[in-house]
Amino acid sequence: MYSSRLTHGPVALAFTDRHGGVSRAPFDSLNLAWAGDDPEALEENHRLLAADFAPGDPVAALSQVHGNDVAYVGPDGPSTTLHGHLHAQADGVVTDQPAVTLMVRGADCAMVLFADAEAGVIGGCHCGRPGLVVGVVPATLRRMRELGARDITAWLGPHVCGACYEVPQEMQDEVAAAVPESRATTSWGTPSVDVGAGIRAQLAAEDVACVDLSVCTRESPDLYSYRRDRLTSGRQAGVIRMAAPR
Repeated sequence: MYSSRLTHGPVALAFTDRHGGVSRAPFDSLNLAWAGDDPEALEENHRLLAADFAPGDPVAALSQVHGNDVAYVGPDGPSTTLHGHLHAQADGVVTDQPAVTLMVRGADCAMVLFADAEAGVIGGCHCGRPGLVVGVVPATLRRMRELGARDITAWLGPHVCGACYEVPQEMQDEVAAAVPESRATTSWGTPSVDVGAGIRAQLAAEDVACVDLSVCTRESPDLYSYRRDRLTSGRQAGVIRMAAPR
């Protein structure tokens, strides 16, 4: 069910893999997408993850649109639901509420989780090539700091690596103009974008320590990859929560 799972003081976080769910081929098995698969299987997959990671928690998830909007999860919302989760349209999500699970999803784009355990603020974002350009990572950090976060740690989850993410030269130039560290070359010698390197550079510029838990989604059969499988790709997730004070 998890490619990695760990704790950081009162913070628990994990990145899922594609195992332990109920979806049938070609989406087998823990597909955490919103659509494109059997709706009952998707709902059960979301239920299984929530029950295993943090039973009883409300889960706040996103419809992701490759932007830099950041949703706040608090006493007043969000109020809409999907697959039993609180739901908002954004690419970042933050909260200062304990015992709430935040979820971000990806299939080649990176999932990044954040926490300031002392301040009691957590967050997450979905960041691919467009997210690098519009700065969803700095936007999420900024929103966390507005909630009182100061000493933030980031965890970088699975995403397509620079050696596999081929793009046209013009597209590489556009991304590299915003984040020079993202410029890369595929293993077969063509222009590419290294999303992870770009994210790590943005985190370093914000003085945020990064724990790199990434695995290349295109190369790993244990993970979903849109670059590899196109419309038959599912989605994995990053989840994070802050324990309630005792």
